Amino acid sequence: MSAPHELEVGLGAGALATADMVLNIGPQHPATHGVLRLRIVLDGERITSAEPMVGYMHRGAEKLFEVRDYRQIVVLANRHDWLSAFANELGVVLATEQMLGMQVPERAVWARTLLAELNRVLSHLVFLGSYPLELGAITPVFHSFREREELQAVMEEISGGRMHYMFNRVGGLKEDLPAGWLARVAAAIAAVRSRLPDLENLVVGNEILRGRTLGVGVLSRELAVAYGVSGPIGRASGLDVDLRRDDPYLAYGRLFGPDGPGRVVTRTEGDSLARLEVLVEQVHVSLDLAEACVDTLASLPRGPINVKLPKVLKVPEGHLYRWTENPLGINGYYLVSRGEKTPWRLKLRSASFNNVQVLSRLLPGNLVADMVSIMGSMFFVVGDVDK
Repeated sequence: MSAPHELEVGLGAGALATADMVLNIGPQHPATHGVLRLRIVLDGERITSAEPMVGYMHRGAEKLFEVRDYRQIVVLANRHDWLSAFANELGVVLATEQMLGMQVPERAVWARTLLAELNRVLSHLVFLGSYPLELGAITPVFHSFREREELQAVMEEISGGRMHYMFNRVGGLKEDLPAGWLARVAAAIAAVRSRLPDLENLVVGNEILRGRTLGVGVLSRELAVAYGVSGPIGRASGLDVDLRRDDPYLAYGRLFGPDGPGRVVTRTEGDSLARLEVLVEQVHVSLDLAEACVDTLASLPRGPINVKLPKVLKVPEGHLYRWTENPLGINGYYLVSRGEKTPWRLKLRSASFNNVQVLSRLLPGNLVADMVSIMGSMFFVVGDVDK
């Protein structure tokens, strides 16, 4: 479809009428991370404007939160970013527990931290496999999903689920850790760590992939701040922000302390390659954190994993905002209670929404051939955008 804008090009009486071209990319993402439509305008092969058009997967999750009690909303919360289900659950239960003034058992704190970091690795590995696939490299996805299966096995053993774990509860976790489970987690971590160099060489060590990503889609720190971009994408642009260190929750205060293994991975280049490198290095950090959690849990005495709740759970009247560092960035819940067993309002601030909106500023000026390279490196899940 042609746009009305025309330019007169030529000399003398002869004139060549040219027009910008409008293309609709979608409504689907090339890597099938969800249904997204992108309307771009081209001048030749160069993008002059881009408009992300969202809403194709809108399920009204925020309104559904209002008609379910605090136990039931966990099952809805873990679905908007289907790669980060455990992390999504955490925000809801932490907000509810804070409103109740509830302290959960120490074993639950460390177990939640361990599961959150395993979930982070699982999410990152999907993108480390699918992003090269979008650029034409098939082999990395087989390596990344092999490592995912190692960790999925222990996640499935403890929760019974492979994507939607439903293991968090207000007051702790659903049940205690199975006998021998920590040893199996330690073995899975060691196996994944030993094979990660193979995946890294196929991804950041690939000359063709580097040629497609180096210097492509540069996101400045200022633009990342202006659009609220967070997580690996923001840190690849020099935005040194990580809630696990900056506003600690669970056991992160100790893990990111002076003697802990936690560290924040940043880059300053802000291009597609930098975003990929941050993701790769964050896998190593999360494995270190998970290993530290396993060691701590092994040394803790047996005890409760949750707090006994009343038959009808009502949250005191009030409001608060609770945020967590999800795999894709900052995930926040604004909870408003009127003293009932259901939230009066539960507003979701998802990481992927901001990561997608900045495409309108990031894509213009780039070649259409680089569009998939840039989009794929923004690491988003469309359900997390549409909420």
